[in-house]
Amino acid sequence: MDTESIRLFVLAAEKLNISAAGRALGLAPAAASARLAKLETTLGADLLLRSTRKVALSMEGAEFLPYAREMLAQESAAFAALGLGRPIASGTLRFAASSTFAQLYIAPLLPEFLALHPGITLDLRLSDTQFDLIEGSFDLALRNAALDDSSLKCRKLADDRRVLCASPAYLEQNGVPRHPDELGGHQLIGFRDLLPRALISDDGQSGRFDPRLSGGRLVLDDGLSQKIATLAGAGISVNSLWSVHRELAEGKLVRVLPDYWVDDQSALWLVYPKSNVLTAKVRIFIDFLMDRIGNAPAWRAP
Repeated sequence: MDTESIRLFVLAAEKLNISAAGRALGLAPAAASARLAKLETTLGADLLLRSTRKVALSMEGAEFLPYAREMLAQESAAFAALGLGRPIASGTLRFAASSTFAQLYIAPLLPEFLALHPGITLDLRLSDTQFDLIEGSFDLALRNAALDDSSLKCRKLADDRRVLCASPAYLEQNGVPRHPDELGGHQLIGFRDLLPRALISDDGQSGRFDPRLSGGRLVLDDGLSQKIATLAGAGISVNSLWSVHRELAEGKLVRVLPDYWVDDQSALWLVYPKSNVLTAKVRIFIDFLMDRIGNAPAWRAP
């Protein structure tokens, strides 16, 4: 199969513009259309739906797209292995991450990355709801949880210690718990699944943070909203240090049970599908994030 036609299809799918994809490869619009038509004939499927006003991916095209990207990645890796030139960092990189973390630490770095790598386009999906990397055709994702998916490869970006926090006003009004057993008498803010969180102390004592057993009446599925509610005095919540370290330093939030943290083995992982070749654009973005964030996290305790 002609890999240049595959490359043209991937560009057209990303840009939703056949003429623009052709120009990027030095092809006239008519030549680009003819090459895509020949590819569709070879595959026996319409990959792109065309009208006089727009281009859209067909169902077959959406299913074929991740395999097309994989073919190009394999070709690039094969040439590199034979010493036939370095992989070129270009194309669209689809990246999924927690919205809260991305707003705080990744979004401010994007202008620098794009200036350093003019051939790369970033397509970011930012949400505290985890996307399926394979079904969503993502090249890379940031996960802040214990990683147990055997279909993924990963690289650890940083530790993700999670602590209990409340506002000074809430603690003044409701008292300060001195032991995990006292949490049941407080307003505990639940996050998404309401699962209890195991707590561990510096000297090995254990406890639980369980919103279902407390008077908690608030459940959120967005990390930033949870922090804002905690700052406003809604109750005690579990937060990653990367999210609240500034507020803790400024006294806007206070650590509750400061000798305890959540015992869930979570960390910040950069993950990608195991079946994928680590392409130049993905490797460059991983190295960039490791250098700017992972080597010296801003929230690391002295």
